[in-house]
Amino acid sequence: MSLKIGIIGLPNAGKSTLFKAITKKKVLIASYPFTTINPNIGVTEVLDERLLEIQKKIKPKETVPATLEFVDIAGLIEGAHKGEGLGNQFLSHIRECDALVQVIDAFKEKNIAEDKRIIQEELLMKDVETLERMIEKIQKKEGKNSKEVFRLEKIKENLKNKESCNDLQLLSSKPVLYLYNGPENKDDYFYLDLKTEEEITELTDEERKELNLSSSLDRLIKECYNLLDLITFFTVVGGEKAQAWALKRDENIITAAEKVHTDFKERFIRGEVISYDDFLEINSLQEARSTGKIKTVGRDYIVQDGDIIEFKI
Repeated sequence: MSLKIGIIGLPNAGKSTLFKAITKKKVLIASYPFTTINPNIGVTEVLDERLLEIQKKIKPKETVPATLEFVDIAGLIEGAHKGEGLGNQFLSHIRECDALVQVIDAFKEKNIAEDKRIIQEELLMKDVETLERMIEKIQKKEGKNSKEVFRLEKIKENLKNKESCNDLQLLSSKPVLYLYNGPENKDDYFYLDLKTEEEITELTDEERKELNLSSSLDRLIKECYNLLDLITFFTVVGGEKAQAWALKRDENIITAAEKVHTDFKERFIRGEVISYDDFLEINSLQEARSTGKIKTVGRDYIVQDGDIIEFKI
């Protein structure tokens, strides 16, 4: 299943502009609320210099980078948790995402902290509503003294402290990156002029070089990658195809195998692994085998960032 990053914020904060720039996908952008009613979904590549080095050495016919999926979710307004501005529909889209980028308009003279508060409050209030429905349902089934009722009541009381409750997929517990749509600032915040970024992505490589322009979107994509606590492993298929894959940190090789092909999970026999650092020291995978740099691992092996894996089935 693809990992999704939801782009959220108040109406007209720059969400669709970011989405268009980061996915290079044409979307409707206009200066009135609720332009995006159904979420736009797009996939963007994750730049990784290691894949380029693998490409240089293996010279495959095809090279495929890891990807992230971005979802452009319509602007939330105060009262969204009550259904204001189609709020319930938009909040349900957030629930399906693994992490969030909140875009905040930093161009206008306004209270940025208030923008953050509105979104955070709406997510919290929706979670309170969700928990209350769950508690009511369990009370009817198991009684008021149920251990699960006690657990959910405690989570509800401590929502603002972001108490660990990953099993509930609460909106306010999702990791968030705050992106300030405005001119570069010396503060420790992530600032991007999103309109400028959009214009840069529309230029050719030659035009960017001529104008001496570069985009900061790769940095943002990497920040999102880290936000999801992802690592990258690589596969090289018969010298024909080199591919990078995103994987949650501390996952085992069976989970990695399933990402490559669903059948690999059941048919997995063993894995042959070489670290990226060891790979840099050899001239070919054949040399890696002859020098003992490739190790054989079983089903319990925890994949490490930069592993190059061949799955034996």
